[in-house]
Amino acid sequence: MSNVKNKISVLILTLNEDKNIETALKSLTWCDDIVILDSYSNDNTKSVCSNFDVRFYERKFDNYANQRNFGLREIEYKHDWIFMLDADEEVPIQLMMEMQDNINIADSSVTMFRLKRKDFFYGKWIKNSSKYPIWFGRLMKIGSNHIEREINEEFHTTGKIQYLKNHIHHYPFNKGIEYWFERHNSYSSMEAKLKYHFGFAPLSFKNLVVKDKVVRRKALKALLHKLPCRPLVVFLGLYFLRGGIWEGKAGLNYCIMTSIYEYMIDCKVLELKHRSKNKLL
Repeated sequence: MSNVKNKISVLILTLNEDKNIETALKSLTWCDDIVILDSYSNDNTKSVCSNFDVRFYERKFDNYANQRNFGLREIEYKHDWIFMLDADEEVPIQLMMEMQDNINIADSSVTMFRLKRKDFFYGKWIKNSSKYPIWFGRLMKIGSNHIEREINEEFHTTGKIQYLKNHIHHYPFNKGIEYWFERHNSYSSMEAKLKYHFGFAPLSFKNLVVKDKVVRRKALKALLHKLPCRPLVVFLGLYFLRGGIWEGKAGLNYCIMTSIYEYMIDCKVLELKHRSKNKLL
């Protein structure tokens, strides 16, 4: 690892992540430019970060897209490439080496690399239950990218996109199942407000077969939103069609929890419509 010349800065968004951030930072020993953008944590996040060679910034949180765009536009970095890592994620050595190697050989037209994530539950990779593979544009050239959508963000770039083989490791249950539900209660509220104010993405059947993996997944989500009993369809699709049934209790519980999350979104959209209708009466 000592022979690898680092060309990547790292940005991590945090809010009360003292249980996660140390593990994430320990996976970044290869990086000489780590930025923490904190949303005024009231736990020991800042104290834990002080034990590492990082730069610590604070910004009041409004939504994920604005937070990430602030990190891209308002903070200066040592390197031309930036990797966005979440506090409950790790970067395996193999991924680090692949990122560095691909940056070295990429031509100037390449401005983003997409990669996949492995989600772990009960100590195992829940490949089938977690909608794998989902592609994230986390490695990007500074000045050529921006983030859209307040929740479940979309990463956009002005140049060409390439794909990496290795994975981020994601541990969404490090803070317990109770916290997972608390967080997804908040996520579902944000999703419901977006869907209520801006509607669902238009359905495009041709996008279901395009080469771009992110566009294809977005089209599939649009199709799902047209189906009746969507949360049940999500559960049946993940558990039986995608193979969550073969992942034991982890697969069953995760598929149920995912369908509950989708049900929460639908319920909250209906609630917003009901409140708006009553105000007009």
